[in-house]
Amino acid sequence: MSNLTEASAPGAPQPLRYTKKDFESDQDVRWCPGCGDYAILSAVQRMMPDLGVPRENIVFISGIGCSSRFPYYMNTYGFHTIHGRAPAIATGLRIARPDLKVFVVTGDGDGLSIGGNHMLHVLRRNVNLTVLLFNNKVYGLTKGQYSPTSEFGKVTKSSPLGSADRPVNPCAFALGVGATFVARTVDRNIAHMEETLKRAAAHQGAAFVEILQNCNIYNDLAWNILYDRESKIHHELRVEHGKPLLFGPADDRHGLALDGVSPRVVRVKDVPPERLWVHDAGDRGAALVLANMPSPDFPVPVGVLVETAAPVYEEILLEQEERAIAERGAGDIGKLLTSGDTWKIG
Repeated sequence: MSNLTEASAPGAPQPLRYTKKDFESDQDVRWCPGCGDYAILSAVQRMMPDLGVPRENIVFISGIGCSSRFPYYMNTYGFHTIHGRAPAIATGLRIARPDLKVFVVTGDGDGLSIGGNHMLHVLRRNVNLTVLLFNNKVYGLTKGQYSPTSEFGKVTKSSPLGSADRPVNPCAFALGVGATFVARTVDRNIAHMEETLKRAAAHQGAAFVEILQNCNIYNDLAWNILYDRESKIHHELRVEHGKPLLFGPADDRHGLALDGVSPRVVRVKDVPPERLWVHDAGDRGAALVLANMPSPDFPVPVGVLVETAAPVYEEILLEQEERAIAERGAGDIGKLLTSGDTWKIG
């Protein structure tokens, strides 16, 4: 049962007062011990009560992969669909039921390999849903093959001589195809992850969140540059709208400056404040530069890279439908099927 508090005025509707426990299902969580997915699941369940949306109006849709077991563990509606097709199914649901809050949960393999085409279109169309892409830079469910985000030269069971593929940058991909909200967070920073997920869920349009996630079995510490305490200080760049892009230890702060459209690392004490690059979440071009900065030569940006407004896909379709009905009437499917040239087979 949900934890609902009574409204102060007699007869007034009761406001939703969910807790994290209300979103925990009765299913045994079946990820490997130590998997980063546990932290992501906890963060999602913790932030769900803040959405103020009834559980029966929330749907989690996934494809295939370790991440895609997610709907089983959420006490909401959900679909565990087929490989790479979660964005397409989520689009259909949003069009049929625009009153529902829809989340897509996918991984770097499911979402950017077989599902890359579907991911492209759900983002460019600006369907009003939230995409959570878990990126561990490996195929975990099928035992450790290289994935679309694995680094060049990655040695795995399917690339024993090293991957010959150049990796996909998930945030750069999302920005390139027109997502109106693009962010990155890390599985080991629960507070940052919760805040990022809340902002993504509140966005009107396609919100894409890359979650850097550890697979401790097949690709352990792939993100150690942001896990190790000392390394994190020197390589994590927290981006906040309207603030300079700064990182590094307190006694030797570094920042980013732009030479035209090329980023450059500078020591804060060596440049005037006006030379520092100030993050503008409305600047898609600057966000693409941020997303494409190579590590470890540049820090890894985490936070909201871009947040802009654009027409929502399903709202456009529904407006077109209403206009067509107003101009032509509601229509008759039986009449449509028997109109024009028809024949009977005896």
